[in-house]
Amino acid sequence: MADLSGNWLGTYWQDEIPSRFEATFVQSGNTFSGSILDDNYLGEAQVNGEVIGQTVSFTKRYLVTSPVPVRYTGMVSENEDYMQGEWNIGLQYSGVWSARRSGENLIVDLQNRLEQQTSLTMT
Repeated sequence: MADLSGNWLGTYWQDEIPSRFEATFVQSGNTFSGSILDDNYLGEAQVNGEVIGQTVSFTKRYLVTSPVPVRYTGMVSENEDYMQGEWNIGLQYSGVWSARRSGENLIVDLQNRLEQQTSLTMT
């Protein structure tokens, strides 16, 4: 069974338009939970899912912007640093997604930029 714990950077496509996201997962056994921050107006979402072998499936629920759950399914690479698959919102919307394991953290990056801007305005 693949271990998804950690930070991931990814992209999902809707109507051929890409949206980047950052995900942080914590896995226990074959289930995991975490959060996803979309780099668009949709914002932050909570995630709950499971891994069976190299197959991953999870549901993303946005905290503020949309009450409709988004279902993701896919496969995790053998070395557990890449995953890809499809997402859907019922029968109405669907697309593809992919993510790579990353040490980067968009939240930390944003906080560092804000600190730098604040220190520049103070000098």
